[in-house]
Amino acid sequence: MPVEFLTDEQASAYGRFTGPPSRAELERFFFLDDADRMFVGRRRGDENRLGCALQLGVVRSLGTFLVDLSEVPVVAVDFVAEQLGFAERSCLVAYAGREKTRLEHEWKIAREYG
Repeated sequence: MPVEFLTDEQASAYGRFTGPPSRAELERFFFLDDADRMFVGRRRGDENRLGCALQLGVVRSLGTFLVDLSEVPVVAVDFVAEQLGFAERSCLVAYAGREKTRLEHEWKIAREYG
């Protein structure tokens, strides 16, 4: 993506979290409505449901997907995990174990949400 019109600081921050999202940003980008919950609920395993839901919030927030979900601020992970009813977010570590799963989720999110 051409970034010549951005300052160096803006270009380095593109596609990355520069700090934890505010409560308003969490509710805007990481809130899962009924359609989101159905979409995420079709994934097998807690790690895949949490990873897919986070990717959905990340693309809404940043405009791009993240390869490494450990870059997502903990407050956003906790916000999504709570909505999914997960008391524990450690299952997210297993999500990184299979790159193809992440790519499949990106494709499915792009197809479902445009």
